Amino acid sequence: MASFDKTIDVNVHISEAFMLFSEFERYPSFMEGVEEVTRLGGDKLHWRAEVLGHEVDWDAKVTELSPNDKVAWESTSGARNVGEVTFDKLDEGRTRIHMHVEYEPEGFVENVGAALGVVNARLQGDLARFKRAVEGGAAVEGGGSGAPAAPDLAKVRADAEAALRKAGKAVKPDKP
Repeated sequence: MASFDKTIDVNVHISEAFMLFSEFERYPSFMEGVEEVTRLGGDKLHWRAEVLGHEVDWDAKVTELSPNDKVAWESTSGARNVGEVTFDKLDEGRTRIHMHVEYEPEGFVENVGAALGVVNARLQGDLARFKRAVEGGAAVEGGGSGAPAAPDLAKVRADAEAALRKAGKAVKPDKP
């Protein structure tokens, strides 16, 4: 599997950074090539993306959603990938975000692209776009220009906790 592992600091409170990253349906607004992420219910998601000129679809499940701490997922069908985003409070108005993604390139073109660092460069750009979006108020204001409104964090958390408990996974307490 190929991997991506980068950190970026953003100038917003940890709760704003977490809020935007935990709303999977909004990923197309800052992730290049991600065309759509649909919540299928509970901890299940369906992704549709363009990768090196090819459309790919996959299903994933949220494996951890710990408010102000971590968002983690793994694919369950289609394009193989697993990832996590962690959040560290630097001070009241700054947060460090660490993104780790492992993915299995499919076919010759994706393997060459991974070897040349194309996918990793795209993910690095996604972090930069996330920084611009969240610092521009996207988490609080819904991002403007027709973007969906900011998520109801209590509902996101309740849905995720219920799904994780049903799957027999531990639910971690909030991080201050």
